[in-house]
Amino acid sequence: MIRLTVLYNLPPGSDEDAFLAWRLGEHQASNEGMEGVVTTDFGRVYSQWTPDDPNAKPIYRFITIADWRDRESFEKGFLSPESQAQLRQDTERIRDAVFLISEILVTSAGS
Repeated sequence: MIRLTVLYNLPPGSDEDAFLAWRLGEHQASNEGMEGVVTTDFGRVYSQWTPDDPNAKPIYRFITIADWRDRESFEKGFLSPESQAQLRQDTERIRDAVFLISEILVTSAGS
């Protein structure tokens, strides 16, 4: 499985409620409809833990995760010219974005 993890903040002065309305509606539908996506999650970061500071201030406010079955479907869905053009528009709403692409080697569900 290929996983895209995006960590990001909003630009200073942004209306978080307006962003959430867009992100939970129109943008969530767009993510779910991207070719090959099997799951997608969105979250608001409320805390950060580090060994040195269990109450560290979070570096990022939001996280988006999307999974594809394999690299081929990821490349067709996320790296397509259409998806990249849309991504350029969508990232104008955020800042400090880090896009991590990983291969999931093992996964398990809790009991």
